[in-house]
Amino acid sequence: MTVSVEPTSVEAGETEAAQALRPHAEDAFARELAALAAQDDRPRPARWKLSPWAVATYLLGGTLPDGTVISPKYVGPRRIVEVAVTTLATDRALLLLGVPGTAKTWVSEHLAAAVSGDSTLLVQGTAGTPEEAIRYGWNYAQLLAHGPSRDALVPSPVMRAMAEGMTARVEELTRIPADVQDTLITILSEKTLPIPELGQEVQAVRGFNLIATANDRDRGVNDLSSALRRRFNTVVLPLPESPEAEVDIVSRRVDQIGRSLDLPAAPDGLVEIRRVVTVFRELRDGVTADGRTKLKSPSGTLSTAEAISVVTNGLALAAHFGDGVLRPGDVAAGILGAVVRDPAADRVVWQEYLETVVRERDGWKDFYRACREVSV
Repeated sequence: MTVSVEPTSVEAGETEAAQALRPHAEDAFARELAALAAQDDRPRPARWKLSPWAVATYLLGGTLPDGTVISPKYVGPRRIVEVAVTTLATDRALLLLGVPGTAKTWVSEHLAAAVSGDSTLLVQGTAGTPEEAIRYGWNYAQLLAHGPSRDALVPSPVMRAMAEGMTARVEELTRIPADVQDTLITILSEKTLPIPELGQEVQAVRGFNLIATANDRDRGVNDLSSALRRRFNTVVLPLPESPEAEVDIVSRRVDQIGRSLDLPAAPDGLVEIRRVVTVFRELRDGVTADGRTKLKSPSGTLSTAEAISVVTNGLALAAHFGDGVLRPGDVAAGILGAVVRDPAADRVVWQEYLETVVRERDGWKDFYRACREVSV
């Protein structure tokens, strides 16, 4: 006789998370968070899952007293993470500012996961984001049938975070129209959300805070009002300081993404990762690594996130259409797509870089030929 056993709720949740294409941070790193919580004997702010020290350790990585290794989620100055975590422990909201691709969303998600154990209380900012996404909406069937009531009210992620003492997230704050942005002013200053239709309000309980991300490089950006900006403590996330740091970031993320997509590890892939990072940094900085040759920069940002995308795509090409070894031909097309955003101006920049820098560089002949093949 065959006996089937239904999975417990915990097992079902783990199975569901394992099947997700991109698990939430609290699911993907659940074991690390549990290990930190078990050994964290430092004071914790109200409703925090971990102490500020443990949150910083979770983001920056380290080894716990029992030998558990915590993988780094952010590679950068420690002080930046410490300031961000400390801000969340006060009554000021946190604004993560930086050019595209500086891991603002990544850091925001992991901060919320470590502080509240839930990174999903998220408002995605766009040009069409309405006030209801930040305040609350209505179930119109209930509203028409019974009139305004708490049962008819649909809370926003921010309202839920206020009521439950959690961390809310607002992505791409500067993409939201200015009048909708200012909906946050009362929430962040008075820690209350009025519901005038009911003559009520929701007061934030201890533990509530908000993380917003923004950049001022993309088109369609709406500047923050001075009143709103004063409600935030701004932390600027920089681009990686050195090529080695950027190579480390790209390698780690490509490995994580590759494992989630069941892609085989690429032998000698580090060689091509270094090349991609070198190309991106030189074109981004407008000068070669040795400082001898000035370069024109393309219109794109050539961020670390784009480098990760180029290498991941190359890894997939090598796995499915090659011999599993990451080669120049696997990353060439991705680099071209990242550099040449403006077909007229950027193509000239790319061709000049190929002929004056890549062609003359020792050990890069195979890379030059691969880039030439996809550039014609």
